[in-house]
Amino acid sequence: MSSIPAKGRKPVHADDVPLTPVSEVSRHLVRAQEEERKRISRELHDGTGQGLMVLRLYLGMLGAGQLDLESQSKVQEALGLLDHTIEDLRRIIGRLSPQTLERLGLLPAIRKEVRDVSRNTGLKADLHLPPGLPRLDAEVELAIYRSVQEALHNIAKHSRATHFRVSLEDGDGSLRLLVEDDGIGFTRKKCTQSNSFGLWGMRERITALGGKLRVRSELGKGTVLRITLPVTPEPHSDFALKTPQLISESDGEGNYSHAH
Repeated sequence: MSSIPAKGRKPVHADDVPLTPVSEVSRHLVRAQEEERKRISRELHDGTGQGLMVLRLYLGMLGAGQLDLESQSKVQEALGLLDHTIEDLRRIIGRLSPQTLERLGLLPAIRKEVRDVSRNTGLKADLHLPPGLPRLDAEVELAIYRSVQEALHNIAKHSRATHFRVSLEDGDGSLRLLVEDDGIGFTRKKCTQSNSFGLWGMRERITALGGKLRVRSELGKGTVLRITLPVTPEPHSDFALKTPQLISESDGEGNYSHAH
């Protein structure tokens, strides 16, 4: 996988993009946004999700009855569509409120996100994580996770890449995140358009926590996102000894690899 060259066409730097000054107000807004996401995910799960499951139960009962072939075919078609809708809803709920992050921690959540993107897009992925990581401040874990989530969303939607890499390192009181792809890259003009709001929000979230975000991109040479965030482990945490492996070193599909 090629890295971004220092010579040639001038790379785009995130610092070149004017951003709203970060303050404690921004931090409160981020917290409010996350609480709203949790509220929406609960409503989708308890309302829409439960309604769809009841509907599926009734359709299944109808399909098990005495129906002519045409009606049976229509019921099966409806069940297939309903199953697809339920799966889409689960993905939306997962993006709004990441249960893996809350229950198991940052490393399993990143593994799951990378695995899902690789499976859903067919992109080849390399993942490099520290062998163990203590539970960190919830805002720090969420900031890193949301950054990975947003970066991978942009890769899947815009980059036209065939391969991406996610690397997380800890040490010297900081976390260092690298997300890199071999896609088409983007220009400064593209970066200042409205579809770059995700990048702006990501940088504001990281900066509010005392971290730094850097983006380098060049047309035809892919994009590299680097984040450095100061961290302090949660007291009395032995999470590094308990972190379960959600997925194996290879998911068996030939697209995902994981190395410590």
